[in-house]
Amino acid sequence: MTISLKGKNALVGGSSRGIGKAIAQQLAVSGASVTLMARNEERLKNLVSDLPTSVGQKHNYLIVDFNKFGDFKKTISNFFETNNIDILVNNTQGPKAGSASEMNIQDYQEAFDVLFKSVVFTTQLALEQMIKNQWGRIINVASISVKEPLSYLALSNSIRAAMVTWAKTLATDIAQHQITVNSVLTGYFDTERINDLNATKAKQMGISIDEVRATMEQQVPIKRIGDPKEYGFLVAFLASEQASYITGTQIPIDGGLLKSL
Repeated sequence: MTISLKGKNALVGGSSRGIGKAIAQQLAVSGASVTLMARNEERLKNLVSDLPTSVGQKHNYLIVDFNKFGDFKKTISNFFETNNIDILVNNTQGPKAGSASEMNIQDYQEAFDVLFKSVVFTTQLALEQMIKNQWGRIINVASISVKEPLSYLALSNSIRAAMVTWAKTLATDIAQHQITVNSVLTGYFDTERINDLNATKAKQMGISIDEVRATMEQQVPIKRIGDPKEYGFLVAFLASEQASYITGTQIPIDGGLLKSL
């Protein structure tokens, strides 16, 4: 099976590093014109220049800070005034780690703005043209913690669960327009984010980062941490014509880590 996204325009959030970067790279390999979206302009510039380009492809980037919703709303609104998107990948940076008892109401509000409010607003803008075209792909980067909450990720557990249930509801509403909505439940992947979380856990537990990582690897049935490229392969498939009958799903990519159905 050959996946071709030639002629499609994609907008990928949080794409200056980690999973978002891997997704953007694979969509470009598959032929899509990709607009990167993150706050680090230097990284974005470097990545745009490195993305594969063939005839008809044109890559770009958009500087946004998901932590500042007012500014984000203005920037993304201006973008959609002159751009149409066929593939939207909703991906933002994760909120700070910590238990439920450590978080205050402002922490939850900030996490809501980053993980939910920005996603819904961007999706609503993208949907206008998708509905006119009677074709579109909306793919949300979520977490396995929406099924099995992690005690040290209270904010992510809570708000990502809201995003996934919203996505399920939206999928039913817009399926008639040949637009699919799917959420990917992320397990352990070799990214800067997981390294940061491991550093925090190592400090709390009084052990080395290598020991924390080794424990994580043993928890995964396949006995390794995921390569972000593997994530990109899944998203490229969900963005393709071959996935036109898949919508409203929550697909784990975790090496078998989830114990629940």
